[in-house]
Amino acid sequence: MRSLLDINVLIALMDADHSFHERAHAWWSEENPAWASCPLTENGLVRIMSAATYSKIQRFRAVALIAQFQTFVANTKHAFWSDAISLRDGARFDHNRILSPGHLTDFYLLALAVENGGRLVTFDRAIPLAAVRGAAAEHLLVLG
Repeated sequence: MRSLLDINVLIALMDADHSFHERAHAWWSEENPAWASCPLTENGLVRIMSAATYSKIQRFRAVALIAQFQTFVANTKHAFWSDAISLRDGARFDHNRILSPGHLTDFYLLALAVENGGRLVTFDRAIPLAAVRGAAAEHLLVLG
């Protein structure tokens, strides 16, 4: 099953100083996964890491991050999934179970993984499967 990497996992893989860097790399080394990104995760990676407030240790420039990400993509089992679903779609989302605006991206990424027959890989333990219709335990992997 292809793994859609959450933004937090992408950042942990790319930033050697990230608190979950070793955890992310241990999972990666063990799994050697077929994985996916989408516009939301790619943009999130660059937006967060290139922000002036992201790191007190190192300044990440967008151009360097994009080049590093391109190299990572080229040397791994990557697929690109387009953002082809809508949060408005009541057939995909149980809107009554979306209780926190802080989890909208997580719900969307989980739904995108379900749509593509994959799973969302994240560090976030608070993603309720019930918010995405058709989501089952196999569609979500929380790295511990």
